[in-house]
Amino acid sequence: AIGIMLAIGGLSHGIFEILQGSTPTGGVFIDAIGPDHIQWEWGGEAALTLIPNFLITGLVVVAICATVVVWSLGYVHKKNGPTVFILLFVALFLTGGGIAQLVFFLPAWGVASRINKPLTWWRKVIPQKLRPDMGKIWPYTLAIAVVSFLIGLYIAITGIVPGFNITDADTILAVCWSFIFGGGWLMIMVTYLSGFADDIERHIQQES
Repeated sequence: AIGIMLAIGGLSHGIFEILQGSTPTGGVFIDAIGPDHIQWEWGGEAALTLIPNFLITGLVVVAICATVVVWSLGYVHKKNGPTVFILLFVALFLTGGGIAQLVFFLPAWGVASRINKPLTWWRKVIPQKLRPDMGKIWPYTLAIAVVSFLIGLYIAITGIVPGFNITDADTILAVCWSFIFGGGWLMIMVTYLSGFADDIERHIQQES
């Protein structure tokens, strides 16, 4: 779910980079959304790319995002799955998929590396009394995280806060980051903890 969510975020960058056409990027740090398509003051969608052409970097981003979706759905839990997962996101980061994704995909890779592992350290960290209840909330926190991230992404591109008539650019930016990092990133961290608690309880039941 997190992999696909981040792929959607990267895809938005790639599409707008393609729309800028076969033109030079003019440097490593770029705005994925060019002057012909930007919709508000802070709507440039900052990115980093080592490819000096908007069309090519956009096509590469779209290809990587498609691969991330496939890998997240079918392979991240297999041998070397987490390694390929992180390599795909590093490639996405270096080819115009967005800068903010860095703080999302690194924890996601760390959690993916614990798939099918005994979680011995987490058994000590998460109190036994809290684990049964904590393990029940991850579907809800995951849903909140994904919805919040997508709303933040929509605001970042359009400058429109759904349901509110906010015109001040700095306020819109603050609301955007609140959704992406407050509702998105923070809830993802809670989801990881809840998921670990749920896995630990399942393992304990299997052992008994």
